[in-house]
Amino acid sequence: MILAVNPGATSTKLGVFEDEQPVFKTTVEHQGASLDRFARVVDQLDYRRELILAALQRAGIDLAVLDAVVGRGGPLKPLEGGTYAVNAALLADLGSAREHASILGGMLADALARPLGIPAYIVDPVSVDEMEPEARISGLPELPRVSFSHALNSKAVARRMARELGRTYADCNFVVAHLGTGISITAHRKGRMVDVSGADEEGPFSPARAAGLPSLLLARLCYSGRYTEAQMVDRLMNTGGLCAHLGTRDVREAEQRAQDGDAHAALVMKAMAYRIAREIGAMATVLSGRVDRIVLTGGIAHSGRLVAAVSERVGFIAPVVVMAGEEELEALAEGALRVLRGEEAARVYA
Repeated sequence: MILAVNPGATSTKLGVFEDEQPVFKTTVEHQGASLDRFARVVDQLDYRRELILAALQRAGIDLAVLDAVVGRGGPLKPLEGGTYAVNAALLADLGSAREHASILGGMLADALARPLGIPAYIVDPVSVDEMEPEARISGLPELPRVSFSHALNSKAVARRMARELGRTYADCNFVVAHLGTGISITAHRKGRMVDVSGADEEGPFSPARAAGLPSLLLARLCYSGRYTEAQMVDRLMNTGGLCAHLGTRDVREAEQRAQDGDAHAALVMKAMAYRIAREIGAMATVLSGRVDRIVLTGGIAHSGRLVAAVSERVGFIAPVVVMAGEEELEALAEGALRVLRGEEAARVYA
């Protein structure tokens, strides 16, 4: 049995899995005031651990049946994809990583597993970096391209797609578009994520993020005096994209407005689909056009309008498969299970 833990900004999702099958899943919500008393994210560790233990006790889950605990990986240094055993070096780097709820994933896994004498893992954190050397070079040496993406879900759906084809992940080429609050589009060649159009800096705009922008115009805007650095970062990361154009991060609302005759909303939605398709096409060139499938995943992949618009533009490259939503708990459990079954070795974080 595997306990999977996925801490978010205002909730902690957890699930208990027997092999691949969930036997218990729940979401522990955290009201704003309950977290406001903590100065830093890491200070929430004991609070969240106790809530997890209480939820498991209410569900009648005997901790003695657990074989491992696995948590969501945080913004660590660049590393190869895979399942990592939580060790002192990993915990130290999580403790000094930028403030984000995901840094608690490995810490919670360790805090829950250590008293039970069982292993703790993280799987495919956002900093998975398998990019090829030529993919790292930008037009300025001081601004190399970085790999920062929805690696956990992207790699999980790529493995699932390979299984559906009766093949292994290491034998396939995919372009995976994770469509969520942030959008990341990745090229997967023979089991490695060889190029990344990250959710924060490049690629198509998303419900909240501006992503790729005209660089000269951006530089001028930054020095225009209209924004402080903090305000500019917020503009790029939290209030860009759909939010900047339409005043909402809700794709369903934007779609409804377009359907009701709002021409501007229809144009912005069309533009987002255009940019997603454009980036998928770019990733197809990374794979020299040899693409087994294009996979659309994430919450926005539930949007029939957006999926149809993207598929119309990229369907000539390869068949388009929709795996909507994010099954991150399942992906975490599968990563731990591969190690427990001996299908792959746990990686050592150094």
